[in-house]
Parts: sequence; C-alpha cells; structure tokens
Amino acid sequence: MSALKARPQMIRLVVAAGKAAPTPPVGPALGAKGVKSMDFCKEFNARTAGLEVGVPVPVNVAVNPDRTFTFTTNTPHVSYFIKKTTGIDKGTGRPGHDFLATMSLKHVYEIAKIKATDDHMRHLSLESIARMVVGSARSCGVQVVP
Repeated sequence: MSALKARPQMIRLVVAAGKAAPTPPVGPALGAKGVKSMDFCKEFNARTAGLEVGVPVPVNVAVNPDRTFTFTTNTPHVSYFIKKTTGIDKGTGRPGHDFLATMSLKHVYEIAKIKATDDHMRHLSLESIARMVVGSARSCGVQVVP
C-alpha cells in the first residue's frame, strides 16, 4: 500500500501591496493553518516593494503539511483598474441602466495587457481578455466608447 502524499492547502487573500500585517485578514487566515503570519508579511512586503503602496494584490498561498508555505501574486482585479482609470469610487447599483463614466478602447486594451501577464490568463488571446474587461466595465457602470 502506497502512502498518500498530503497536498498543500490553498488560501486566497487580497492584501494591500507593502501593507501586509499579521492583523485580519492575513493573521487569522494563516494562523488557522499553523503558519507564522509575520514571515509571510515580511516576504510579501519585500516582493511587492516595487508596486504602489496600497494597491490590492490577490495572493494564493499554498500551505504545506509541514507548515511551510509558498505564494504567488497576481495583478490587481480588473475593477480596480477601471475605477482608477475613470476616477469613480464604486460601481453603480444598477448595471446596464446607469452609467457613471466612460472609458476608451485604448484603456481597455492597456488593462488587458496588464491582466495577460497573470498565469491563469496566459492561454487567452488579448482580444478575449479585452472582452472580459468590457464586461467588467459594464458591470461597474462604465460605458466603453471607441
């Protein structure tokens, strides 16, 4: 009988670049798995030092059975880029009916180029990613104009 190899447990977080601290949400999420949250915070802050402080960075943390961890960072969510480009604070309460701002196709393709660097988007064409960005913009109440 072969011994089953234990798989790492995955934790998904969104942490502000350069501002990781062992307070919620980081501390409780990692502490429940037996990981020293301070070690993660130091490594995360060092890895995101090149980014603008406070940018929300999605993180996937793989916690091994021996309580060691590895993590990968992705680019911020599309809605973050849309809000930053248009200058709105939050999306509309009635998507498709109320439009809060407009955005050009040039901005859509710039966001798509940034998102294309994520591992889970590498297999998609730039046009497909741009279509996703347009859909997210509509959900936020932003109209895309040529």
